[in-house]
Amino acid sequence: MCLDRGDFADNKRNPFNTNMSGLTILKNLSRYKQTAIIDSEGEYSYPDLLDASHRVASYLLKDREDLDEAGVSFFVPPGFEYVAVMLGIWRAGGIAVPLSVSHPDPELEYVVKDSGAELLLAAPQFNDRLGKLAEKTGTDFSTVEEAVQCKKISLPLVSEDRRAMIIYTSGTTSTPKGVVSTHASIRAQIASLVKAWEWTSGDFILNVLPLHHLHGIINALFCALWSGASCELMPGFDAGRVWGKFTDGSYTLFMAVPTIYSRLIRVWQNAPPEKREEMSGACGRMRLMVSGSAALPVSTLEKWKEISGHVLLERYGMTETGMALSNPLHGERMPGHVCKPLPGVEVKLIDENETVIRGAGEGEIIIKGPNVFFEYWRKPDATKEAFINGEWFRTGDIARRNKDGVYRIMGRSSVDIIKSGGYKVSALEVEEVLREHPQIEECAVVGVEDEEWGERVCAALVLGGKKKINLASLRKWSKERMASYKVPSAILFVDELPHNQMGKVVKPEVAALFNSQ
Repeated sequence: MCLDRGDFADNKRNPFNTNMSGLTILKNLSRYKQTAIIDSEGEYSYPDLLDASHRVASYLLKDREDLDEAGVSFFVPPGFEYVAVMLGIWRAGGIAVPLSVSHPDPELEYVVKDSGAELLLAAPQFNDRLGKLAEKTGTDFSTVEEAVQCKKISLPLVSEDRRAMIIYTSGTTSTPKGVVSTHASIRAQIASLVKAWEWTSGDFILNVLPLHHLHGIINALFCALWSGASCELMPGFDAGRVWGKFTDGSYTLFMAVPTIYSRLIRVWQNAPPEKREEMSGACGRMRLMVSGSAALPVSTLEKWKEISGHVLLERYGMTETGMALSNPLHGERMPGHVCKPLPGVEVKLIDENETVIRGAGEGEIIIKGPNVFFEYWRKPDATKEAFINGEWFRTGDIARRNKDGVYRIMGRSSVDIIKSGGYKVSALEVEEVLREHPQIEECAVVGVEDEEWGERVCAALVLGGKKKINLASLRKWSKERMASYKVPSAILFVDELPHNQMGKVVKPEVAALFNSQ
């Protein structure tokens, strides 16, 4: 059942409310006195964060007792004020709608309009840009400077059943959908990762991930705050600066997408031997390094292990579910696999008839648990269609599970599973093989419509070696490593592949390159 906004408009009248004790994350934050956030301006303690977020909440409320799930969009770069604003919105009873500082105005306008945000908050350097956007969308506009200096007032009691955040999916085939999380689902996502990856107050993480996606918000930032750990927020990514941070800092964790690890590897390779030793030693002092949000090439994993001593922990999740599957913190990590369900998460596979697959097999991943999102914002039909029996979320991702219950992602059912000549081909599996070629630095495999084959297996290639390759030589090389029906029938050389901000290749854009030939 998809409830409308009014069903959760007031926790005091919400018949579904079972927890009137307030937000667990705030209780956790109030336990700590040490450093919470580090940014380019300095260090801030947990009491600093609670004080600033209280002031932001007071500013947002003005003459109201409760925001009653009013949306608040904010345009703030990674740093202390970002966290204060996010928490302030939650403490005032609002829904946080983080905007990406790197997105163009049309995309920002779409999110502000679709979310129905009542207010736009912007950091000082973005006041002109966001002021114009607010005027164009008819949204009230305020500055973060005003908010963090507001006099504190009494705040409402906010139930964890309330809507808390809207994160917009990438929208590769249509307009993005707003994924709504409640405070309870956010709490479940954090608690699962804290338990699985053994976060403690002694941890220190460098967060270079964008803060309009779950990876940066939940996995790195709020897992740290929940645990009393310290989080250093770095706006943007620069591989050289990150290596400098590693060698100068005392971090215990690092999380990134495969593209980031590839760029870090290139900087390491170009460094002199004595510097390489220092860089590798800095990684060796960390207890955990994680890769996610896109498929990690085995070649990247192996090179990073050689450099850092770490076998990157691969995990699987979505905006709609948070993290669902993970390699173990302790024990063997399997390259190319995402292993088993995280604590509190139920995972099954179904076939094309929605029949549950028992034991080993291949099918679509479905997920159930308190971590799963509440709804697609203002899209009740899409929400209903996304679930089986109203409780199992259909991910659209295809996985293969072995007899030991270990999962391996094969790709998106609509993007990465290519149906060619009666065969089903996993684009990710083909890409993994192609990356082993000494001349191929990066690749993307897509299915392109074909009258004879249904779809042709096509590969866009970024070359890194000095020797040239052609289709005939690549096909000969590939047939020695995989079945002939999986071998690309067409290739295209590109300087770079189209990526979104999380490092994922935008497959429809790759397919368009072939269609335009």
